[in-house]
Amino acid sequence: MFTIDAHLDLSMNAMEWNRDLRWPVMDIRKSEAGLTDKPDREKGTVALPELRKGNVGLVVATQIARYVAPGNTLPGWHSPQQAWAQTQAQLAWYKAMEAEGEMVMIKDRQQLEQHIALWTNGTPNEQKPIGYMLSLEGADSLVSLHYLETAYGYGLRAVGPAHYGPGRYANGTDATGHLNEQGKLLIKEMDRLGMILDATHLCDDAFWDAMEIFRGPVWASHQNCRALVNHNRQFSDDQLKVLIERGAVIGAPLDAWMMVPNWVRQQSTPEGMQCNLDVMIDHIDHICQLAGNADHIGIGTDLDGAFGKEQCPYDLETIADLQKLPDLFARRGYVTADIEKIMHGNWLRFIKKAWH
Repeated sequence: MFTIDAHLDLSMNAMEWNRDLRWPVMDIRKSEAGLTDKPDREKGTVALPELRKGNVGLVVATQIARYVAPGNTLPGWHSPQQAWAQTQAQLAWYKAMEAEGEMVMIKDRQQLEQHIALWTNGTPNEQKPIGYMLSLEGADSLVSLHYLETAYGYGLRAVGPAHYGPGRYANGTDATGHLNEQGKLLIKEMDRLGMILDATHLCDDAFWDAMEIFRGPVWASHQNCRALVNHNRQFSDDQLKVLIERGAVIGAPLDAWMMVPNWVRQQSTPEGMQCNLDVMIDHIDHICQLAGNADHIGIGTDLDGAFGKEQCPYDLETIADLQKLPDLFARRGYVTADIEKIMHGNWLRFIKKAWH
């Protein structure tokens, strides 16, 4: 079944992990034999051949570069200018993939409809480019608000103002506090440009501020349920209900620590914690029950977002295994029309409306 994944850090893997994503996943793993600088070395799950194999023809692909102030122990860059430069290197990689015919940027409704027609015309996927919408995960790299319009000009269509920790515009996971004045201006500028607000990673205070200020289309690209995993990284039912009321689509991620409670990084194992693809459906089903329908949920895997096989469902070897999901949904009682919504239809409806 044609599939849309609303959150993949492709350029980060290419530029910071030094992965040539044109290679099959198994070749990338072999190239990392013996490397220990990242916990997911030799354990990656995402590459362009596997996206094609899994019929994942459209993705929301990120730029990401965090600014870290003195005293912040998170990894990142020591100035917004350095962070901006890193996002531009990531953009250059996407453009290099376009030049090779491997990818194609999707930034308006006409391009979207042409790309979907290509991917659903019944011909083999091997030579089809992976379509990507460009999203910025964490706004720290925007040196000033003027940079947002520059980014919109080169194709940026969605922004998540926060990531982990304190941010220059908004506080994110494991941080607290309302949007600062620059954050409020950022939200308003996104509105003016007609961009999509990604609510994922916003801390609770900043989330409610953003919902009050922002009037445009909002989604949560990779977000699970606090009712099932009680951590501030997940959204509460009240937050999920507001997103549903706003017409949002919420992407289900496959990072094990967000799927099952009590996960201990670099100690827990997917098998030991019984973390499989059915757990993903538990989170999806919870949101469907809140909504009373299957109109507000999609896929946003976050696979290889600084984790690999060691921290994702044990019955997923590569991203191509997303094609296991339709049968799993059917076993849980989901009808074909709703399965199609979850795999691609809800994201398509949302994007078309946002780009009317």
